[in-house]
Amino acid sequence: MSDHLTQNFFELFGLPERFQVDGEQLDRAYREIQAAVHPDRFVNAPEAERRVSMQQATHVNDGYRTLRNPVRRAAYLLRRHGVDPQFETDTAMPAAFLVEQMEWREAIEEASGSADARELDHLSARLAGELKRMYAEIGRQIDERGDFPGAAETVRKLMFLEKLGMEIGDAMEALED
Repeated sequence: MSDHLTQNFFELFGLPERFQVDGEQLDRAYREIQAAVHPDRFVNAPEAERRVSMQQATHVNDGYRTLRNPVRRAAYLLRRHGVDPQFETDTAMPAAFLVEQMEWREAIEEASGSADARELDHLSARLAGELKRMYAEIGRQIDERGDFPGAAETVRKLMFLEKLGMEIGDAMEALED
């Protein structure tokens, strides 16, 4: 059993260390590695091997979840390049972005309050477009320009937008009940 615990997540899955990843390659590598290290394969092995298998399976799962999620993947890359995204402490955002967030929230509240499922669908589609645009921007910042501080700000913005997506989803669910 090779020691996957010493590999960074990109090495682990045989991917180049960049924001844009090949999702199919990631999925394939995950299934192959998980099949090799899964604890079920080591049920009859000595305790030490079972423990290592569990640690490796956990590392593989953490790596997969990290690289599969764009925000986690970007934060992981930032940390690997010595940039702390400071999600918890740096909440300063440009005023225009904060105004946009307030407008989004008002639109969600209004659509939710009037039980307007079509408007919530429209907001969801608009948000999906904005997320796609921002993922592309992070890709350019990290992969093309090596602008890790700029990418950190974009990742913090993405976190706001993903929260909006959850709010839209919650509002849609409430309408279905």
